[in-house]
Amino acid sequence: MALETAMKTEDTSFLKDPELLSGALIDVAKHLGNLTFRVWEKMLGMVQYTPVTMDPNTAHAYLSLSYDLTTVRDTDTAQNCPDNPERFYPCLNVLGSEGFTSGKHSWEVKVGNKPKWDVGVVKESINRKGDITYSPERGFWVIRLRDGDKYSAAGGTDLTLKRKPQSIRVQLDYDRGEVSFFNSSDMSLIYTFKHTFTERVFPFFSPCLRDGGRNDEPLKICPVKVSVTVTSSQ
Repeated sequence: MALETAMKTEDTSFLKDPELLSGALIDVAKHLGNLTFRVWEKMLGMVQYTPVTMDPNTAHAYLSLSYDLTTVRDTDTAQNCPDNPERFYPCLNVLGSEGFTSGKHSWEVKVGNKPKWDVGVVKESINRKGDITYSPERGFWVIRLRDGDKYSAAGGTDLTLKRKPQSIRVQLDYDRGEVSFFNSSDMSLIYTFKHTFTERVFPFFSPCLRDGGRNDEPLKICPVKVSVTVTSSQ
């Protein structure tokens, strides 16, 4: 509908102009040629696409999600939501809205200057109630930050980073059994988990506690640029 509306509003008033000079030809090709494609090009500048979104039905009651389900933060206040089995409690976690059982998938999470956060991939059957221990054996392929400079991978592996990342790229290759993490600014590898997946897996996010206002920044899934490739047909 948006494309049709844009096309209808495209300036075609020249077709109705009664004051054209006698004998003048209208350059119809100039005005109408590839009209649909030109409108689509304009629309690309207005549309943002995020490869994954968050599932509000899994979010801890203290978490607030943006209207487009791409941003999450701790509010210190319980939201009015049911205590359904899918919802995390008491841990401040939320899952992606779409799970994966094959293929390659990637997304970037803006972590900014938060002193603590958790991001990664988890299997669908993880425990969502009570205390949670991150480990690959329990279905958590997650990295986390604590105290502003202490990075670790699920299972207790300490990580040494050359620079503090502002955003993390999570890359899942389900068929090869790999979950990799990169610093988005230079695509330097942070860590790779290797595992044979046997069930659906989901993106995983935790902004962690606000910590008295010291950890107020949200986690945000970054939009990706949409492009069009033009090929010629023979």
